[in-house]
Amino acid sequence: MAFEKTLSYSLDNTLKGRMGEESYKKAVEQQKTISEQDYATVRYLAEFAVRPMFRTPVHKTPADGGMEQWEDVYFPSSDGTPLEGWYIPSVQGESNKLIIINHPMPMSRSGFSGHLGEPFSAVDTLEIDFVAHMGHLSRAGYNILAYDLRNHGNSGTANGGICGIGRYEWRDVVGAQLYVKHHPKLAKMKVGLYNRCTGGNAAYEAMYRHPELFEDILCFFGPMTVSMTALMNSFAGLLGVDSYMELMDLEQLKLGGFTNGEMHPQNYAHAVKVPYFMAEVFDDIWTDNPKDAQEIFDNISSKEKELFWIKGTNRRFDGYNYFGLYPEKMLAFFDNYLK
Repeated sequence: MAFEKTLSYSLDNTLKGRMGEESYKKAVEQQKTISEQDYATVRYLAEFAVRPMFRTPVHKTPADGGMEQWEDVYFPSSDGTPLEGWYIPSVQGESNKLIIINHPMPMSRSGFSGHLGEPFSAVDTLEIDFVAHMGHLSRAGYNILAYDLRNHGNSGTANGGICGIGRYEWRDVVGAQLYVKHHPKLAKMKVGLYNRCTGGNAAYEAMYRHPELFEDILCFFGPMTVSMTALMNSFAGLLGVDSYMELMDLEQLKLGGFTNGEMHPQNYAHAVKVPYFMAEVFDDIWTDNPKDAQEIFDNISSKEKELFWIKGTNRRFDGYNYFGLYPEKMLAFFDNYLK
């Protein structure tokens, strides 16, 4: 006799609970009519949205930015995921000022290695050099704690390799805060945050869930945060499948990830109450800026906040390199609140 089992729930009900009934019904109808080629594109984008396509290596060391002394450090996320990073004392001599730095998906603490070819160049051919940013800060008298988020760089694998664009990674931000607060030396320092894109989204949610851990944070430098709805709608439009966004959400759930709406930083940005600096590429071809960035910025609760538009390019990755090339605003911001 064939094995039979009756489930106490239905697939429809579990997915409707995440997507909403109307979006789920649209996704089912889209699945019935989509071409094989377009469906392959939607699945490719869904995979990109919820799982890093590769691990970008930690392709530079602090020495490449003129910082000869550093310490390899490791500490747990709040859920126990092992995180790897660097502690870099200021090249001027260790100071009482610390900046905690993380990074975007799919990068590492050192940046991005598109210049090394495949698989990285499938996303962008640029090298992004975050060590250059650290060098500017170190020469200006700041100590640095820079770390890889889960499923990135040299940090541990968690959540089945899924990236939540902040929805899991907030636990890493909390882990970094706890590491600093319990460290005999770092706990005595003035602290600012430098969290970009996924790392910035993660910090919003960490501040929302554990505001008590951030009471002593003096400022937050947060370039390039983005909502996945804006990002994935733009990608889908560039590839001609933007009429299938509900189906993309369904595919993301099937992979074990989040819907694009569930990854909205707008939902948690209000938890940021410290002085805040945001920078975005105004004509970013991968988002719907200026609309998306302005919405995020407007939700920030800080009394002192600034939105700086990077112009003269439509390439998102140019925004990640900007403050390594032009550090003046970055240094002025931290000098204002940490010195």
